[in-house]
Amino acid sequence: MRVFPIAAALVAASCWAETPKPRDETRRFPLANQVGTKVVFAKLMGKDFMPGGTIAHYKKGKLEYDMFVAKLASPMDAAITLPDWRKALAGVKPVPSFGGLFGQDGGRPIFVFTKGAWVAGIAGLPEKQADTEARTLAGRLN
Repeated sequence: MRVFPIAAALVAASCWAETPKPRDETRRFPLANQVGTKVVFAKLMGKDFMPGGTIAHYKKGKLEYDMFVAKLASPMDAAITLPDWRKALAGVKPVPSFGGLFGQDGGRPIFVFTKGAWVAGIAGLPEKQADTEARTLAGRLN
């Protein structure tokens, strides 16, 4: 029986398969105060556990912040990232009304949540403002 060589070939092929490049999801972000967007091909927000995605940068007066989104293969894959975010953030606390997390990443406040297969967040805003912006962003994810 030749199952082993076939199985070994499939495993090897999957290791060499290219990870699909993330789509440019600029259309997901609100336009008000947006100064630019960029697609990141891996490690969104500098996190090893995150795939690629899109980041939008905002400036409102002296306040600067970012919004980010990454679409994963399934809602389960998205949900699995939350424990990784919990470990990566300092002073993390759950936001039960939103099903997300709020904490500090390198001294910068960050609000992270999932919606379906999406992992999204707001970096650089205090919790109350981040919650408001996150609700707007969540409404644009389908």
